[in-house]
Amino acid sequence: MRDILFFDSMLTPKIITFVYWIMLIGSVISGLTTMFSSFGGGFISGLGIIIFGVIGARIWCELLIVLFKIHENLQKIADKSE
Repeated sequence: MRDILFFDSMLTPKIITFVYWIMLIGSVISGLTTMFSSFGGGFISGLGIIIFGVIGARIWCELLIVLFKIHENLQKIADKSE
């Protein structure tokens, strides 16, 4: 608890992992709804939503995690120089 209160560890990477899973579930549900709904764009559109939604969610979350990894590595470098 002390790590979180005094910003010794980052909470956001854990939240990003949770958001990633929510985005995956949302992409699959949205794609399936599009595939089987009478108002949707059809099977191909739903399949595209699933495929590109999953890939897009992964790329977006990985880019955010990379920022936090860069921060961790910079902290290690700063600690070595002291």
